[in-house]
Amino acid sequence: MEGQKMYGYMRVSTREQNEARQRVALVEAGVPEKQIYMDKLSGKDFERPEYKRLLRKLDDNSVLYVKSIDRLGRNYVDLNEQWRVITKEKRADIVVIDMPILDTRLDKNLMGTFISDIVLALLSYVAESERINIRQRQEEGIRAAKKRGVQFGRPAKPLPENFYEIYERWSSGEIVGKQAAELCNMPLSTFYKRAGEWKVLNVSKK
Repeated sequence: MEGQKMYGYMRVSTREQNEARQRVALVEAGVPEKQIYMDKLSGKDFERPEYKRLLRKLDDNSVLYVKSIDRLGRNYVDLNEQWRVITKEKRADIVVIDMPILDTRLDKNLMGTFISDIVLALLSYVAESERINIRQRQEEGIRAAKKRGVQFGRPAKPLPENFYEIYERWSSGEIVGKQAAELCNMPLSTFYKRAGEWKVLNVSKK
């Protein structure tokens, strides 16, 4: 593993502002700034120019760092396919900083590879299932609220993909409303309004 070329990959959705947090984590892991690639796009597919540039650089003497697995991708099938491309075709290593067990440099034997692949499959499946469940709960909450006579105005804009995460951080007191609104790329009043709606919907489903 000594002498491996280190690369980092960051993905920031158009509504997110966590670029600095990802970059700090990659630099602290030892990745040179000039070897960090970033796309500011949705995680729904792999049509990303910087990611494609990065793939062309990877070989069997490379290690790719990402802060968390959802920065690499959010779709279960595509994520697992890209993991296969990187580790099997490119024969590069991957290190997921927030999940130390997903470090293909460890246990470079059949069992170690098998365990890593299984953990990845499980994590990506759970993450995608949770996103699907969140959407379903929201729809169920709307239907339940309408039955109780709650009136909804014109259709609201879709919530940013990071809203649930930011809402949880705000409701737990980790961040204040102004920070939460900025991270969701919306006015403070809009964040409070949508947070209130989210709370009503989640209470109504209980």
